[in-house]
Amino acid sequence: MTKTALTTILLPASYLLGSVPSGYVIGRLKGIDIRQHGSGNPGTANVYRTLGAGPGILTFLADFLKGFLPAMIAMQFFYISSANDFSKGHWWIPVAAGGLAIAGHIWTPFLGFKGGKGVATAAGVFMALLPWPTAGAFVVFAIAVAITHHISVGSMSASVALPLLCYLMNKTDRLPFTIHPGDQLPFILMAVVVCAVIFCTHISNIRRILQGKELSFKHKGDGTANEKKN
Repeated sequence: MTKTALTTILLPASYLLGSVPSGYVIGRLKGIDIRQHGSGNPGTANVYRTLGAGPGILTFLADFLKGFLPAMIAMQFFYISSANDFSKGHWWIPVAAGGLAIAGHIWTPFLGFKGGKGVATAAGVFMALLPWPTAGAFVVFAIAVAITHHISVGSMSASVALPLLCYLMNKTDRLPFTIHPGDQLPFILMAVVVCAVIFCTHISNIRRILQGKELSFKHKGDGTANEKKN
């Protein structure tokens, strides 16, 4: 089977894997529909607040792997550094695989195209594509959450930091697991697009933050009526 044929399998498979609603499945295993609790979002933060640390961490890991696996497969088997022949391997394949996994998570057909906010899956994608900048974004996330106690603030801060770190940390290919300098621009542009998407999926969070109604990650329970409405 040619790489072109394999690519036609990889890309839809990336979307389908990304669309598996991990938080919803974990909630069902615990006997609830996570969409009826807290913010109604089937992502890590809502699962963590509603069901506790264990299910929350499990949701994060599952969502992370949904992005990491297709992007890593694309990088290992379909990416050829500085290739000019799209059919033999090119940056567009891991970018497309990662982007489709993120899209599947946010717009999952299994939940009426209303999924998570894309953060954990995007983290998995970029850990496969650009591990050093992504590790730096994790640090930014941790600092922002420690200061504000809001996972949403940490997520948005990390999404802003990621393209900046991609630019600053990938000017050289001397570090292990970095891509060729000539191929970095598409990955940096992808990080910018993903940042914009994550801000769009967090519009309700931004509104609640401005209103002083955003829940702390330490909050446990079903959330507030205002949060569900917004």
